[in-house]
Amino acid sequence: MRTRFAPSPTGPLHLGHAFSALTAWDLARAAGGVFLLRIEDLDQGRSRPVFEAGITEDLAWLGLEWPRPVLRQSEHRPRYAAALDRLTALGVTYACRCARADIRAALSAPQDGAPVSGEVIYPGTCRGRPAAMAAPGEAIRLNVVRALALAPGRLEFVEDGPAHRGRHRVEAADLAGLGDVVLGRRDGAAAYHLAVVVDDAHQGINHVVRGEDLWPATPLHRLLQALLDLPSPVWHHHRLIRDAAGKRLAKRDDARALARYRAEGVAPADIRRLVGL
Repeated sequence: MRTRFAPSPTGPLHLGHAFSALTAWDLARAAGGVFLLRIEDLDQGRSRPVFEAGITEDLAWLGLEWPRPVLRQSEHRPRYAAALDRLTALGVTYACRCARADIRAALSAPQDGAPVSGEVIYPGTCRGRPAAMAAPGEAIRLNVVRALALAPGRLEFVEDGPAHRGRHRVEAADLAGLGDVVLGRRDGAAAYHLAVVVDDAHQGINHVVRGEDLWPATPLHRLLQALLDLPSPVWHHHRLIRDAAGKRLAKRDDARALARYRAEGVAPADIRRLVGL
């Protein structure tokens, strides 16, 4: 078993991060496997070395160990570009020049198929523009309908997390809830959905441990794996750690930052107790 914890160095780790990292660590150790740390720093505008240093200090304090060197996404841009080129060659991407204001204006018009749960789904304004037409500063999006039509055979994935345990089939309705997601960002970097499937395959991750909030993205990730001929791991989506009001913890919630607990003399065993492990 190979698991990973893949934080972005854009803020301090909090109790929710600790729960995710410890869950991946515990699963790997129980199976005699390997736990890896990956730094998802493609957002260079927000990533900071001080936060990356804090991540390694916090995880080491919790008692976690991982192989070195650590994979940093910013050092592997050619691999993501090659994957995006392959998808473009399949004819499942297109260039998008829409700014956020354009998308908001399009979504404000009366339309069928309104998104559920307040999610903003791109309306497909640029769907007719081939990726080859992309100018500097434009994004590259996935044509989800075309991609699903090209997917080889019946797409399924296995989940062993507590809320969705079992084998699941990728359905068009699952992908409709996401829309034509961005794969190549306007700044030229790979977007999360592309980078994560490429990195998991590159690192041999066969058990993806992550939060319940990413469960809706799993059919999309399985689709991208199929189009890129990448292996499909087992997924394990865990519960989210929330505050007293039921709100999911965020990096701006400094009161629950691991560094603060550490500075106050809290022991790693206490952190495990706080997150229910």
